[in-house]
Amino acid sequence: MWVYYGLPTLLDISLNHFWAGVIALSIAESAFMAEVFRGGIQAINRGQHEASHALGLSYWKTMRLVVFPQALRQILPPLGNQFVYILKMSSLVSVIGLSDLTRRANELVVNEYLPLEIYTFLVLEYLVLILAVSQGVRWLEKRYAIPNH
Repeated sequence: MWVYYGLPTLLDISLNHFWAGVIALSIAESAFMAEVFRGGIQAINRGQHEASHALGLSYWKTMRLVVFPQALRQILPPLGNQFVYILKMSSLVSVIGLSDLTRRANELVVNEYLPLEIYTFLVLEYLVLILAVSQGVRWLEKRYAIPNH
């Protein structure tokens, strides 16, 4: 709400509902994502850095060719969790007037007077979305798994 109501007043700019929601969710999630990536990079043995330095690789080549491919295996599970979390948190943008699944369901309940059916369908929609993200992450984990490990 601060991004939608406070930031435009403070900076004398105009933000529509969509961009205010994107900015707010990005700010809220960026710290969590940074911690996921930091943890994945720190999980890589220091010997990997030293070996690549001994081979003459620069810092950025070491990160791109040695550290990041290994860190990817470490960060996939928490990264998937964060994507599911973002999906669930996206319903908060309805507070600033942006239509999402939850807001649309509330509008349908008011118009159709079928709360049980509508909210059950809403739960099933979120379940399908979350299961799809989870399956995608599981597929990526299998794809990037170390063979015979």
